[in-house]
Amino acid sequence: MPLIKVQTSIENPDSTQVNNLLQQLSATLAKHTSKPESYVMTALESGVPMTFGGTTDPTCYIEVKSVGSMTPDQTKSMSQDFCQQIEQSLKIPVDRIYIEFTDAKGYLWGWNGTTFG
Repeated sequence: MPLIKVQTSIENPDSTQVNNLLQQLSATLAKHTSKPESYVMTALESGVPMTFGGTTDPTCYIEVKSVGSMTPDQTKSMSQDFCQQIEQSLKIPVDRIYIEFTDAKGYLWGWNGTTFG
C-alpha cells in the first residue's frame, strides 16, 4: 500500500542504477511507514519534460502515498532520506526536488480485488 513514484527530467538513466535506486527507495519507505516491504510499490518515470525555478536543469518530483497517517516527523525524515538517495543516484541537487506526501484512506486504495478499508 505504500507507494513512491519518482518523475525526473533525467533522460534514460542507467537501468542498473534505476533498479538499485528503486530497491533502495522500497526498503526505505517500508522502514519509515513500518509496513511490510511486500506491500511497497516503486515507480520511476524518466525523461519527463519539467522545469524548476524557471530552468530545465535536472529536477525531480516525488509522490509518496500510504494508507494511514504520516506524522510531521516521519515526512521530514523521509524527505531527508529520499532527497539524499535521489541526489546520490541521479545526481539531482536536493534543492531541485519536490516531494508530495499523501495519506490515503483505506477504502480509497484497492488491491487484490478489494480495498484496505
